Order: sequence, then C-alpha cells, then structure tokens
Amino acid sequence: MLQPSTLQFLAQLKKNNNKVWFDAHRDKYLAAKSDFENLIQQIITEYGKVDPEIGHLQVKECVFRIFRDVRFSKDKTPYKVHFAAGFNKGGKRVHFPGYYLHIQPGGLTYCGGGIWHPDVADLKKIRQEIDYNFDEFTSILKEKKFKKLFGVLEEDDKLSRIPQGYEDSNPAAEYLKMKSYITGTAIDDPDLTSKGLVRKVVSTFSAIKPLIDFLARALD
Repeated sequence: MLQPSTLQFLAQLKKNNNKVWFDAHRDKYLAAKSDFENLIQQIITEYGKVDPEIGHLQVKECVFRIFRDVRFSKDKTPYKVHFAAGFNKGGKRVHFPGYYLHIQPGGLTYCGGGIWHPDVADLKKIRQEIDYNFDEFTSILKEKKFKKLFGVLEEDDKLSRIPQGYEDSNPAAEYLKMKSYITGTAIDDPDLTSKGLVRKVVSTFSAIKPLIDFLARALD
C-alpha cells in the first residue's frame, strides 16, 4: 500500500510543477519516493515468486526518474506528475516484454505490460510468432481472466495495411498490423492506499504473464 501523503504530493506537484515549489517541498518528495520504492520492492518480492526473472531485480533497475527530459519537448514542465516502474528480466532500460506500473492520482493509475514499439527486427519476429502460432496467441487473449481484466490489446499504433510478406486474408491480419503489443487496466485511487494493493498488482501481472511469455519467446 501507499501512504496518502504520497498521493497528496503527486496531486500538489501537478498544480505546482516548477523548480521553486519542488525545491521547497523536497522533503515531501523524498518521503513519497521512498514510499513508492518500498511498494516496488514488495512487488518484486511477491511477483518474483511467480516469475523468477523478476525476483532478482533491484528497485533502482525498475523505477523511472521523476525528472522530465524537456530538451525536445514543447512541454517544459520539469517534473512528471506520476511515479512509474518497469519490470522485465533486464530492468527498465532493456526493451524487452515486461510489466509496467504507473501511479497517478485522479483515476489515472495504470497496471499492465507487453512491449511498446519494438524495433523493426524485433517487431518482425513477434509478427512471425503470431503468424506461426495464431491459435496459441488467440487462446491467451481469450482466457477468462485476461478478458475480464484487459478486454483486448491496446491499438496504440497500427498500420493501415498488412505488413509486406503477409496476405490480407491472413486470419491474424489485424494483429500483424500492430506496432505495439500492450494491455493494461486501471487501478482506482482507494485501492492505492489499501493493504491489498500489492496483491492486486501481482494478480494483474500474473494474468498478463502468458502474453509476456509468448512475446519473449519470439525474441529469445
């Protein structure tokens, strides 16, 4: 669970996204950061029992910085207004299928996973795996818990035509057009400060694990 003060800090930061305010409230930031990192450690420990490749991770390998890179952005606000962490076998910096947790009050907390915009070579491998094993792939998406939690894969970005090398009649056509393979679900604000938060995240990650395993197999 998270402390209410952590969510309060993020809500206040959203209203005061500037260095002067942040520096004046650095003690609150450090307390909120520590609280979030403690949550991440609990998730690593508990989900590591389900997926051993996650269990060896260090918190620092998973947690993203709150400081924004504004060099190439029109939005010059210096700080993210959320805490986030990525979990995969290589840590957050390795672009490999994995899990993601985004904490943002106001109904914007998100828990999910997959792989977002893999490079061309990896995307080709994933599409080939889906084409070769489409029945297995669809069985994962149709699994009862998966459908209840996530519904469908998110169509973050998609080709208008099927990729070169595949026929329009391919039964997997709509999935082969995808450029990302991700899904997730929202977590309500009251759940963030409840004792069941870690259990809820672990349950969500467990439901998505068959998809992660399928995607990872394509790249191994």
